[in-house]
Amino acid sequence: MSQRVTTADPRQILERYHGGPDTGVFTDGSCTGNPGPGGWAAVWVIAGEIIKTDTGASKHTTNNRMELEALIAGLKMLPLESNHTLYSDSNLCVQTANNWAKNWKKRGWKRKGGAIANLELVKELYDLYEARPSVKITWIRAHDGSRWNEYVDALAFQAGSGF
Repeated sequence: MSQRVTTADPRQILERYHGGPDTGVFTDGSCTGNPGPGGWAAVWVIAGEIIKTDTGASKHTTNNRMELEALIAGLKMLPLESNHTLYSDSNLCVQTANNWAKNWKKRGWKRKGGAIANLELVKELYDLYEARPSVKITWIRAHDGSRWNEYVDALAFQAGSGF
């Protein structure tokens, strides 16, 4: 989950960073304050070339909502038969998609510990993920120099800073 405040222009990020995977869908959410204004971004990249980019923002939101929105947008970019990897630096959202949502759905969207936060987004994420059985959602370390993760971080911050 990206809580670091960045002022770097996304173009500068592409010039500065070159590490990490060069194919996949990279997603990130950002929030100034929690809650506060926030943004999200998703970029689909194949062999270092941008195929598609999507961003969005909310005037009053949370980091987790923006991370979920980014994952949803990333999944929507991919055809149902896609076998790409989706990267997120939110371990909470990766665990939700890969481990927890399946059991919550089986229990009627209930969890043992109480209400599921952001339930409408979790449901949408899981439905999109189930419809793309060959897609893998995986965690990527935040701010470690991975080019495309740094790029979506800057895009998400830029999207959310327009308020």
